[in-house]
Amino acid sequence: MDTHKPLISHALNTTVIVAGLGYFVDIYDLQLFNIIGKESIKSAAGLNISDEKMITHLFDNVLFQWQMAGMLVGGLLWGIWGDKKGRKSILFGSILLYSLANLANAFVTSLPAYEAVRFLAGLGLAGELGAAITLVSEVMTKENRGYGTMIIVVLGALGAVFAAFISKMQLTLFGLETWQIAYIIGGSLGLLLLLLRFGTFESGMFEKTQGEDIEKGNFFMLFNQKERFLKYLSCILVGLPVWYTIGILIKFSNSKFVPIIGILEGKIEATYPIMFAYIGLSVGDLLSGLMSQWFKSRKKVVVGFLIANFILACIFVCMRDISAHFFYFFCFLLGSATGYWALFVTIASEQFGTNIRATATSTVPNFVRGAVIPITWGFSTLATKWEVPTDGTIYGALIVGLTCTILALVGIFHLKETYGKDLNYNEMQHEI
Repeated sequence: MDTHKPLISHALNTTVIVAGLGYFVDIYDLQLFNIIGKESIKSAAGLNISDEKMITHLFDNVLFQWQMAGMLVGGLLWGIWGDKKGRKSILFGSILLYSLANLANAFVTSLPAYEAVRFLAGLGLAGELGAAITLVSEVMTKENRGYGTMIIVVLGALGAVFAAFISKMQLTLFGLETWQIAYIIGGSLGLLLLLLRFGTFESGMFEKTQGEDIEKGNFFMLFNQKERFLKYLSCILVGLPVWYTIGILIKFSNSKFVPIIGILEGKIEATYPIMFAYIGLSVGDLLSGLMSQWFKSRKKVVVGFLIANFILACIFVCMRDISAHFFYFFCFLLGSATGYWALFVTIASEQFGTNIRATATSTVPNFVRGAVIPITWGFSTLATKWEVPTDGTIYGALIVGLTCTILALVGIFHLKETYGKDLNYNEMQHEI
């Protein structure tokens, strides 16, 4: 293969580890906002908001929307930048932006400032995963790149566990509150990680495109040819059940599902469902990555995880009168069944040529994350269609879950198997 640098066969190399640590900080920030966002709105200097309904509205419908807007815009911008200027440059730029946003988040004093910080954080967070997966896919051998992408996402999922752990600690320093220190920790970890990133090197496949007269980072190339557009759409559909599970079943587990299920022993701590789900996601990513290497297939493993995920979702909403420990264990199982996230992003990266690979890989997971908005809207709308609120919650969750699963299965069956695929090629311009 004619590339500037030799491909790496072993997964435990500097580029993979540093990319994985970057995703660790990425997920730390994403889940930290979910965990301590309401607390920060209550106590941030200058906001002076105490009404619970207003706090919930600001958290769910204002700040979250600003963050998602940043992620959708950032996924596009970072992807195009990565195809034009290099994968390594995204790793530096994205983590610098969301690290500084994290630090600023600890000191917000007004709602407009908070909105701006969450938008900038989303903008930075959007570039991390796509760049990491693209770079590792291109610097590792085609037989072993699945191990590299697996390590990235496993490390990333542990970032949510660390966020939950930090949020439970009663930290005080220089008059700062726990939520402020938690954001400072995230920002500081990101800035420290920048030093390690000097040990990574650029993709040889990308460097080769620099000497070629081809279109690079053209987002519209994903739409101007029918087969390519259907591949892109299918990649997005495959990821929907992940954010259905995390964004509906886990996020609303304490407020909507626990009262229906009934906890006979113990009490559900608000942060624990997220923590156990992400521990499960880390385990699931490890298993799905290993299985895809053993079976030499991405598609077969994803189909198995999709089916398991929906079966567990059905059991989850139908469980009754259980202990808190068993509830946490089931959150772990749900997280494990969404553990094909590493495979999903790897498949997206492997579907496209080098000249638009970063664009596709960066935008696909962020469009899936953005899909949590219509998924949540669908669940909330369906939940009001039954006279008995508990029936609406159950049937709404099942209908949305079934819809996401069917769409994901259609998507994965449309895609071609990419295990062992040679990625050293470019996409050509073709009009529909």
